[in-house]
Amino acid sequence: MTATTDTFADAVGGLGDTEWDRLADGRFYSSALWLRVCALDPGAVSGGLHVQTPGGGRAAIPVAAVTDEPNPALRWHDLLTARGLPAPEPGGLLIGQRRGYLAHLLTGEGTDRVEAAAAVLGAVRALRSPVHGDEKIARVAMYLTTGDVKAMRAAGARTAPVALKTDAWIEIPPGGFPAWLESLSAHRARRIRSEIRKFEKAGYELEHRTLAESWQDVARLLARSLLRYGRTVDVAPMAESFRMQGELAGPRAQVVQCSRPGEPPVGFCMYYRRGETVYLRALGLDHDRLASAAEYFNLTYYMAARLPGVRWVHAGTETAQGKALRGARLRPLWLLDLSEDSPLAGYDEEIRAHNHALLARLRDSSPAISGALEYELWEPYC
Repeated sequence: MTATTDTFADAVGGLGDTEWDRLADGRFYSSALWLRVCALDPGAVSGGLHVQTPGGGRAAIPVAAVTDEPNPALRWHDLLTARGLPAPEPGGLLIGQRRGYLAHLLTGEGTDRVEAAAAVLGAVRALRSPVHGDEKIARVAMYLTTGDVKAMRAAGARTAPVALKTDAWIEIPPGGFPAWLESLSAHRARRIRSEIRKFEKAGYELEHRTLAESWQDVARLLARSLLRYGRTVDVAPMAESFRMQGELAGPRAQVVQCSRPGEPPVGFCMYYRRGETVYLRALGLDHDRLASAAEYFNLTYYMAARLPGVRWVHAGTETAQGKALRGARLRPLWLLDLSEDSPLAGYDEEIRAHNHALLARLRDSSPAISGALEYELWEPYC
């Protein structure tokens, strides 16, 4: 195995965006653009680990040297201790990207995936952090798919994976929005049509703009949404973050705004599109000015499903019920500690019990969620 020596030279390890994207192969949250967006966030040094395998193949994975991670969804120590499981110390190497909650093992065409996983695993364990010196640190992969967990385990990762969240995907048939409605149950299709009629009756108009054109409205509306849920944020730094993201992404970062004629926007949805897939990124609503006309669903899933040529809408984690009711499939995402001396080693039985309990809670929470779970992706570790 030959590993890169400049993993932390930039967000893609000095490989170059075009070459990195060949390995990413359409996986947006592992793309060079998205990794450069992630690198704008404070609290870590972002990089890209890329290796050659003994068989002459190529493999890569995003990494980040984390010191003070502000995002609770990436604090592996807190997440594991809250589940009653042993936990690596905070800080160390995050294997995966810092936004998007969907990490992938990337391989070149024709590269054996287990061989690629073994090369990446060895390189991860040998990798030195640019911010931790010689201290002992954790090396934790987060939000991996079941397939990549299987490859890593087959390659020598000894700990059992811990189920973190559901990942929602909505498939849009070749006939587009009308075909999608026809693919749903009659009850669900009636609900969607009713929500669309309410939205139209409220007099809302949708306008598509780039993030570079609308970052100020995006920051304002997101702050209003967060306030509704008890989170007060300083709008200025958040607006600056969106401004920088819009400048970096250009027309690839799209925003659809919702407003009544002659009035400021009351909501937005930001998204990226990669090929036939739309990745929903952020939503903000001024709840005090809404008309109770299903603004959330019309701005997100119904908007995305209407875009020409879209075959998949990636709806991400959280709010599994609402997504399942609109035809989403729910796949598991996993935490896998890749440290050689992981504190999770030897706790396979306890981890499996946790995973089984999570799956059971989801299955029993509602008929919609039960029908949306892709059980074959959960069961190997439940």
